[in-house]
Amino acid sequence: MKLIIATIKPFKLEEVREALTEIGVRGMMVTEIKGFGSQSGHTEIYRGAEYAVNFVPKIKLEIAVSAAMADQVVETITSTAKTGKIGDGKIFVLDIQQAVRVRTGETNDDAL
Repeated sequence: MKLIIATIKPFKLEEVREALTEIGVRGMMVTEIKGFGSQSGHTEIYRGAEYAVNFVPKIKLEIAVSAAMADQVVETITSTAKTGKIGDGKIFVLDIQQAVRVRTGETNDDAL
């Protein structure tokens, strides 16, 4: 089992969700986050005053999938979330040691 953590631009969320549903992803956790990478924020003008925005709004997706499906999920997120501009995001893939469905007690792949 793998845990895929992806950060994407907020306006890409619905498009990515639809693409993942099409390939069989049955669930994900979504969190609104702020952060910066090589983009290091940007400046904006509000009511004539310029100010620095040090943390850029992003969406964090956390998706638990079987190991066999991980590469397909990463490829789907990459192709769907890509705009070709700085700040498109990052994807991390981690191993999951154990998963348990609280309601039924099912474990590992059955819990996904």
